[in-house]
Amino acid sequence: MSSTNAGKSGGKGGRGGKGKSGSKVQSRSARAGLQFPVGRISRFLRRGRYAARVGGGAPVYLAAVLEYLAAEILELAGNAARDNKRTRITPRHIQLAVRNDEELNKLLGGVTIASGGVLPNIHAVLLPKKKAGVSGEGGEKQLSASKKPSKSSKQPARKAPSKKTPASKSTEQTASGSQEY
Repeated sequence: MSSTNAGKSGGKGGRGGKGKSGSKVQSRSARAGLQFPVGRISRFLRRGRYAARVGGGAPVYLAAVLEYLAAEILELAGNAARDNKRTRITPRHIQLAVRNDEELNKLLGGVTIASGGVLPNIHAVLLPKKKAGVSGEGGEKQLSASKKPSKSSKQPARKAPSKKTPASKSTEQTASGSQEY
């Protein structure tokens, strides 16, 4: 009994089976060690008519750069998602990742990320003023300095300086002999 497929190699077009050369066909992405498609990028470069001719290394280099940028953004967005106790990256996490990174923010400065929102930011002028002497390191010193001196000390209690009107100020200066500037 003879088989009908005895002389044919397996797979489509004779590529998938054991070939005479013994070498396996490998994509340009696999040869470059990349995940991004080198062949597709090469096709886009040729069809986009950016130049009359496209070298063999250009699509490999471009694919490597695009893959690096994607990995960088995904890593930062994953960190932002983990910080927010989420397991899924959303556009909000990508927005936080890009806007908190100086170089990516510069690269994507004019880009609007849909459903990304904005960075949480409150202008310093709008924040409530901190009360002095309530908390912090200087609080104890201010409280102890504001206490009235004890009667046993020989220094007389000082009077609070009174507010003088501009008229009384000028008469006081002219009486002492100093000139007003």
